[in-house]
Amino acid sequence: MSRPPAPEPLPHPVVDNHCHLDVVRSGDDGLPVEEALAAAAAVGVTRIVQIGCDLPGARWAVEAALRYDALVAGVALHPNEAPRLADLDGAMAEIESLAGAHDKVRAVGETGLDHFRTGEEGRAVQVESFRRHIDLAKRLDKALVIHDRDAHAEVLRVLDDEGAPDRWVMHCFSGDAAFARQCLDRGAYLSFAGTVTFKNAEPLREALALTPRDRVLVETDAPYLTPVPHRGRTNASYLVPLTMRAMAEVRGDDLGELCAAVDANTAVAFGGRWGDTSGFTG
Repeated sequence: MSRPPAPEPLPHPVVDNHCHLDVVRSGDDGLPVEEALAAAAAVGVTRIVQIGCDLPGARWAVEAALRYDALVAGVALHPNEAPRLADLDGAMAEIESLAGAHDKVRAVGETGLDHFRTGEEGRAVQVESFRRHIDLAKRLDKALVIHDRDAHAEVLRVLDDEGAPDRWVMHCFSGDAAFARQCLDRGAYLSFAGTVTFKNAEPLREALALTPRDRVLVETDAPYLTPVPHRGRTNASYLVPLTMRAMAEVRGDDLGELCAAVDANTAVAFGGRWGDTSGFTG
């Protein structure tokens, strides 16, 4: 499968705060990690948060973060993974061990609720898993990364019950302006993906427009959610500039200033900077 061409580099580095470098889409041979990192850095995406969604993925994320300066890790049991587990206690014990193992594990996530792929029979386990991940993020002082699909009200109910951590991110924010305000009022960072470029995403763009500049993040969720004009093809971190330019246009922001804000916001949300961006000349 041919890959989209590299876009014009950004004027200031940014972080792709949610990526799955270990996931290969059907019909695609994948992109070696070294090549993925080099392609991203060449356009100004100098650092990446690698997210693990199950035990093998969490282990991989930690190993990759320890190997590559440009990466940090997030580890969790995805909300669609939790109901499939025979031993949730054992799996959570390993996630806790991985999350506390090294400073380069910066996040507990992605966790949360998914009412699209998991039916009523699995939702109680999703809620239990979500509550335990919230507790873990607070005890270890890690960012909490939330997956929310068709479960807006329930996500906020659980967060209100448990008390949100100091730093939490709505991954691939998918709500409208009203839901954005509810999240922001509770201290969230809102992370926008290639979906903000989709033709039918006007409510999402309205949410982006009202989000304070100090609460905006950008992500790919690669290899998924490829931005226009390459929607449907394999996504990768080097395509973040397409999303950033669309975001700046929606907000009426200067691109360089928005990139600088997103970069700074990511450092705050994920507990500090990492990697070496000194070679960036975009």
